[in-house]
Amino acid sequence: MTAVMAEGVDAGVPAHYGDPMREQRTLAERVGVVDRGNRGVVAVPGADRLSWLHDLATQHLAGLRPHQGTETLLLSPHGHIEHHAAVVDDGETVWLDTEPGAAGPLLDYLLKMRFFAQAEPRDATDEIAVLTLVGPLVDDATTALGLAEPLPPVGVLAPPGPKFPAGSVPDRPTARYPAASLPGGGLARRMSPSRVDLLTPRSEAERVVGALRTAGAPLCGIWAYEALRVAERIPRFGLDTDHRALPHEAGWLATSVHLEKGCYRGQETVARVHNLGRPPRRLVLLHLDGSSEQLPAPGTDVESDGRRVGALGSAARHFELGMIALATVKRNVPDDARLTVGEVAAAVDPGV
Repeated sequence: MTAVMAEGVDAGVPAHYGDPMREQRTLAERVGVVDRGNRGVVAVPGADRLSWLHDLATQHLAGLRPHQGTETLLLSPHGHIEHHAAVVDDGETVWLDTEPGAAGPLLDYLLKMRFFAQAEPRDATDEIAVLTLVGPLVDDATTALGLAEPLPPVGVLAPPGPKFPAGSVPDRPTARYPAASLPGGGLARRMSPSRVDLLTPRSEAERVVGALRTAGAPLCGIWAYEALRVAERIPRFGLDTDHRALPHEAGWLATSVHLEKGCYRGQETVARVHNLGRPPRRLVLLHLDGSSEQLPAPGTDVESDGRRVGALGSAARHFELGMIALATVKRNVPDDARLTVGEVAAAVDPGV
């Protein structure tokens, strides 16, 4: 099987293996494994790892239990998103996996904030490869890797309304992603009913992929994974966000922010925007008319009647929906607005 390698932000992993649309169907209807080994990984061992990270991040990490995952953000003093990471704790080390190229800046920030904490963050990108299983048969694939039983369901708390009473949010991560140790080393972390991330030692990655392929989970490229991600309105930091992005705009309030924990950088902005209930922008799914064979580039202006109302993020070709994209637009842009992205007409998918 010959891999065609991706370019741009996902350089270093296969874009596809010859038929990206078939690979999408595999991920949507059965199960496949996607190489996301270009993701950055930061390891944080140490007795104070959870309490220390808890004080820095938006999520309630002090309540994270061994073999449990979540998501978190690090914000600027004005509440803008500076880092996003998926998180999992194995009982001795917290593993933070983030976007390609983002591990270095994340580690730099953590080292500056360590002071006297018993925590030893390091760049573990060369140690750990992220592989992702996607599809309705994902539990069959994890069983093939030696897990005795399927990972439990994900638990995500709905954010409380504006000006909520104290005690509305339990002292726990707002999103809890069950995890388990893999027999050959590494961790499996459920992110949704049909997605499990495998944080695998790089020395074991080839063996893991071989076991999965033998069990009926073929390799699928990042293009297929990205098309399904865009259709599900799941943003990527730095691709679907800019330097002004707020957690509320990206849709990360439920999964990555605990609204009752305090003292982290940017908390005042998070609370103020939530209580006012009107973040200035929102993330939307766009349907593109397909008049151009080229996908528009991230950052392309989104316009309405010749006026700029937002910017494009990820764009993809979906096997059922055609050309789609995520975009951040002004909150007052109505769902039925007639939009253009460059020379291409676009329409907002109002969702459910």
